Amino acid sequence: MDDTLAGLLQVLFLLVLLAACYAPLGDYMARVFTSEKDWRVEAALYRLVRVDASSGQRWPTYAMGLLGFSFVSIVLLYLLQRLQPLLPLSFGRGAVEPAMAFNTAVSFVTNTNWQSYVPEQVLGDTVQMAGLTVQNVLSAAVGLAVAAALIRGFVRANTDRIGNFWVDLTRATVRIMLPLSFLAAVGLLIMGVTMSLRSGMDVTGLDGNTYTHPLAPTASQEAVKMVGTNGGGVFNANSAHPFENPNALSNLFQIFLMLVVPVAMTRTFGTMVGNRRQGTILLSVMGVLWGALLAVAWFAETHPTGAAGIATGAMEGKETRFGIPTSILFGVSTTGTSTGAVNSLHDSYSGGAGGVTLLNMLLGEVAPGGVGVGLVGILVVAIIAMFLAGLMVGRTPEYLGKKLGRREVTCAAVYILVMPAIVLLGAGLAIALPSTLDALSNGGAHGFSEVLYAFASAANNNGSAFGGLTVTSDFFQSALGLAMLFGRFVLILAVLALAGSLAQQKRVEATAGTLATDQPLFGVLVGGTLILVAALTFFPALALGPLAEALA
Repeated sequence: MDDTLAGLLQVLFLLVLLAACYAPLGDYMARVFTSEKDWRVEAALYRLVRVDASSGQRWPTYAMGLLGFSFVSIVLLYLLQRLQPLLPLSFGRGAVEPAMAFNTAVSFVTNTNWQSYVPEQVLGDTVQMAGLTVQNVLSAAVGLAVAAALIRGFVRANTDRIGNFWVDLTRATVRIMLPLSFLAAVGLLIMGVTMSLRSGMDVTGLDGNTYTHPLAPTASQEAVKMVGTNGGGVFNANSAHPFENPNALSNLFQIFLMLVVPVAMTRTFGTMVGNRRQGTILLSVMGVLWGALLAVAWFAETHPTGAAGIATGAMEGKETRFGIPTSILFGVSTTGTSTGAVNSLHDSYSGGAGGVTLLNMLLGEVAPGGVGVGLVGILVVAIIAMFLAGLMVGRTPEYLGKKLGRREVTCAAVYILVMPAIVLLGAGLAIALPSTLDALSNGGAHGFSEVLYAFASAANNNGSAFGGLTVTSDFFQSALGLAMLFGRFVLILAVLALAGSLAQQKRVEATAGTLATDQPLFGVLVGGTLILVAALTFFPALALGPLAEALA
C-alpha cells in the first residue's frame, strides 16, 4: 500500500476512535468532578491524611496545597535518585549527580519529563517505578485538578470556593488516571510491549557475539507516559525503541492515548457548564489547528529540499517501520499535547516540518494540549479573545455569564506572557554564552532552532528534544529546570486566581448585545487570537531558526 494512503487511513481510524470515546469519557470525567459521593478507598485516604472532603477551599488555599504537594514530590524524587545505590532493583547503577537529579525531579513533577540522561544506563527499576511512574500519574492528576477548578469558576457564583485540591487530586488519580493507565498497559502488552523486572537479557547478534540488552517494566510505564501526556521514555530511543513501540498498531494506539483525554476534556467542560456546544466550539478550534499543522508538516517532509533530502527521501532519523506519514502524525500530536514522546528524531526533520513541531509548542500546546492544561490554555485564549471583542464594540466583555474585568484579564495576560518571556529570555541567554557553541552539533539557523526548541519544550512542559544539543552541563540542567518550574507553576497560580475571581462574581444574563460563544464565529475569533498572539510574539525568533532553514 502507498505510504500516503496508509497514513491517511491511519488518521481516519484515529479520528473515529477519538469520536467514539469523546462523549462517554468526557461525561464520565464531568461526573468525577461533580459527584458528591466518595469511593471507599478515597474516604479511607481522606481519614488517613485528615482531609475534610466536604469543605471547599479559596483559591489561595487551593494553590498552597498544590504547591506544597509539588514541592514535597520534587524533594522525594530528588532523594530517590541520589540514594539509588541503596535501593533494590538498582542493578548496580550509582547515584544520579546533583544537577541531573534536580533537573529530572523538576521535570517529572511538572509533567515535562525532559530527560538529559540515558534511562537504561542511569536509572534502576525502583526509581523508574516508585519515582518517575508515580509522578507520571500525579502530575497529570494535578493538571486535571486545575482544569476542574477553573471550570468551577465559571459554574459557581457568589462564592470564594473553587473546590478542594486534595479531593480533586485523589479523584483524578483514582477514578481517571489509574483505570485508564491500567487498560492502556494491558492493550500495550497484547501488542507486544515488553514487561520485565530483569536488568537485561542476552541476545546473539548477527556477528555471532553475545550482547546484553536492557529490559524494564515497559508496558506499565509506557501506558501512563501516554495517557498522562508525560513522554519520558524507559529507553533512550523513546517510542522509536521496539520494546516501547513494537509495531504500527502500537504506534497508532500510543497516538490515540496521548490525544484521548485532552480531546474529551472539552466535552467535560461543556457538560459541567451546562452547554455542550461550548466544548464543541473549543474542540473545533483545537481540531482545525491540529489538522492544519499536520498538513503543513506532512507536505514539508514529503517534499524535501536540498540534495541530501532528495537523495535519502527524508528518512534520516525516522523508523522504517513507520515511515514519514506516521512519524509526522506522531510528532505533531506529541508537540500539540505536551507529551514529548517521540518515534522519530525531530532534529532530522526538514526546516518546515521541524518548525511546525516548534510552533506547536509556542502556540501554548492547545491543539489539543496536555491533560487538563490543554483545556485551561484554550479557555485563557478564549478570555483574551472576548476581551478584544469587547474593545472593538465598546462594552464590558462577558464569557459564560461572567464579566471579564481588570482582575480576570490581568490573570489571563500573565498566563499568556509568562511562557514567551521564559522561552525568549532563556534561549537568548543560552545563545549569548560561549559554552553553548560547544554544546551544539549544528551551526547557523538549525543550531539556533535546537536551543529555541529546548527552552520552548521546557517552558511548555513538553519534554521532547530537537536533538543535537548536549544539555548535560550545569547551566542547561539548572536553566531548563527553572524554565520548567516557572512554566508550570506561575501559569497555574494565574489560572487559580482567575478561577477564584470568576467564582466570586454573580452571574449576568445574556442580552441581545452578548456575543454568542457557542457559535462558529466565536471559534474563528479564538483561533485568530491564538495565531495572532503567537505570530506577534515568536515570528522574529522563528525567522532566525526554522523559517530561515526552510527558505534556504
